[in-house]
Amino acid sequence: MIIDVDCHNYWSSAEVLLPYMDPFFKDYFVRGEQPGPRGAFPHAHRPWLHPEGFKRADINPMCEEDNYAIMKSKHLDHYGIDYAVLTGDEALEASTLANPYYAAALVRAYNDYQVEEWLPRDERFVGSIVIAPQDPQLAAKEIRRLGHHPRMVQVLASHGAARPYGDPFYHPIYEACAEVGLPFAIHLGGQGGINSNPIGAGPTTFFWETHAILPQSAMTHVASMIAQGVFEKWPSLYFVVIECGVAWVPSVLWRLDANYKALRKETPWLKRLPSEYFKDHIRFTTQPLERPDNLQHLWAVLEAMDGKNTLMFASDYPHWDYDDINSLHIPPQWRESVLGGNAFQVYKRLQTIEASKKVA
Repeated sequence: MIIDVDCHNYWSSAEVLLPYMDPFFKDYFVRGEQPGPRGAFPHAHRPWLHPEGFKRADINPMCEEDNYAIMKSKHLDHYGIDYAVLTGDEALEASTLANPYYAAALVRAYNDYQVEEWLPRDERFVGSIVIAPQDPQLAAKEIRRLGHHPRMVQVLASHGAARPYGDPFYHPIYEACAEVGLPFAIHLGGQGGINSNPIGAGPTTFFWETHAILPQSAMTHVASMIAQGVFEKWPSLYFVVIECGVAWVPSVLWRLDANYKALRKETPWLKRLPSEYFKDHIRFTTQPLERPDNLQHLWAVLEAMDGKNTLMFASDYPHWDYDDINSLHIPPQWRESVLGGNAFQVYKRLQTIEASKKVA
């Protein structure tokens, strides 16, 4: 089984959301200030400009319908994808807005658009409930609104955030995730606006430079989720980190384990080593895997993080650094677990979908 856990469903214009917005925020969207041309999704500006655009050069939809047709031809059918977890795209940027009510209205419209326009197109599609985390109570309400939809498999926020995700401020989100039985995922993005600077030493200058070190935020979120005891409070919760690289994971876990052994009195609610919480609760996606000249160097790092059991395949379709299945440079004996087995374990809603197919 092949499960792509990061497949972006694009739109030609954010105006596709208009039929799903209530009148007040629809007027705000139509008449309000935009960050780009007509039809741009509201978000606070990031400081970098991508030099090539974010899409692959050969993905050029001419109309709204092309977004699906090209994905089906060049990705889903071409590589025999069994399930594609839709991760949207611009909707994640709602996390950058100061107005949490407008942000919540935008992601609610996106989620309804996804349910109505994308999930019915292909039985291989399953969805993500996108949330605006700056108001955790509104985010939890959205999770409970759609959390029992049979084709929704995870809750998704940007990795750019106002504070580390383990902070108790966000705990209403995890309470709602546990209630509906869905993992909580973060995806690279959401820089700018109200969110904290994703680069620890201060703003960087170039996009390629920035993209290479954006995992700094993911390191903070991983440490925070473990240290704040999120997995003690919600022992069934999975935390999925999408598109943040992986080679840094072992070194961070080594530091967390060493410091915890010496200073554990700070966090008496923890009962195990940080690396043990990681193995049971945190999963990373493959795209983009680091690319050393000597592949054995990467494989040694992946082995140190138990990559056979903690990695899940992601293509990042249709972005500029897209990975197809054939270019996935992992040990051959891991392919069955990484391509689908691990995701099937994390996204338990897929198990229900597969069971219903056998009954039918």
